[in-house]
Amino acid sequence: MKIDGRHYRTIFPDKDGAAVEVIDQTRLPFAFELQRLATMDDAARAIRTMVVRGAPLIGVTAAYGLALAMREDASSENIERAVAALAATRPTAINLRWALDRAAALLRAAPEQDREVLAYAEAARIADEDVASCRSIGEHGARLLSAIADRKDGPVNVLTHCNAGWLATVDWGTALAPIYVAHDAGVPVHVWVDETRPRNQGAALTAFELNAHGVPHTVIADNAGGHLMQHAQVDICIVGSDRTTASGDVCNKIGTYLKALAAHDNRVPFYAALPFSTIDWTLNDGVAEIPIEERDGREVSHMTGRTDEGGFATVQVVSPGSPVANPAFDVTPARLVTGIITERGIAEPSTDGLLSLYPERKQAA
Repeated sequence: MKIDGRHYRTIFPDKDGAAVEVIDQTRLPFAFELQRLATMDDAARAIRTMVVRGAPLIGVTAAYGLALAMREDASSENIERAVAALAATRPTAINLRWALDRAAALLRAAPEQDREVLAYAEAARIADEDVASCRSIGEHGARLLSAIADRKDGPVNVLTHCNAGWLATVDWGTALAPIYVAHDAGVPVHVWVDETRPRNQGAALTAFELNAHGVPHTVIADNAGGHLMQHAQVDICIVGSDRTTASGDVCNKIGTYLKALAAHDNRVPFYAALPFSTIDWTLNDGVAEIPIEERDGREVSHMTGRTDEGGFATVQVVSPGSPVANPAFDVTPARLVTGIITERGIAEPSTDGLLSLYPERKQAA
């Protein structure tokens, strides 16, 4: 996508071809800055501190992190050290482990002298596949928005949660990709952007993206979505996912489950958009089996923003001394999901539904 008229991916090789550069998402929306990742430790830190975030993007970053590790030491022992270090950065998104397993399997089977070149090539391949998948997700999802537009006056009102746009992937995004494709095709679209506490990825990142692309949108408090649905101001909900089970349970940013409950109560269709790498075929019960990351309580108790004078300040917003819990994700059961938008089409949220798009998984099982 474009920033100030220039096309960017969220991660790309540096001029020297060895290091990679990423957009520092902790600085958005007030400053657009790049960070250079020159070592595996740099990549691990970028994932852990959410300089990069979003399930597909952290998977690609991990693949490049493994390549950076091979540049320093291509031994079999270092493959295992790097995989363990990168896998430990964030536990919930399955794309991270998927990308590492894929790249590491290739490297383990290769001669040590070939591993560095293979690792960089595989990371680039994973990145390119992500772009193609997200573009295809956009095309399939845009048909839903076009169908709604054909039967109503005024714009299609989409509610989304967190940031599942191009900043969460390499390009295009997952939940926002259908919006971009539809908007570019002339479909009138308006997006309700949940602020998404505590890190405010909706207010900061999704709004930043939509603003840059010229998509009409309105930022709302997280608790406003149900009210809007009750008053027929939401036509469809589309969210992303950090891990989706083989049975169609969807794990996404904390607060997604509440939106799904409100959508179900108001008969608003609720879709999750995700690539094949987000499906965890080993799990069936998302609530019981998906590990939920618990992040630092300071993300809840404190907020950082820009002052009226143009500076930045961090302020405490929780009563001093009160304990804080900060689960980063929740799970929406498949029964509350209307459909899952993938690069291969739209599936029913069930094992049979997903296998209809990925029949090779049935053979693998």
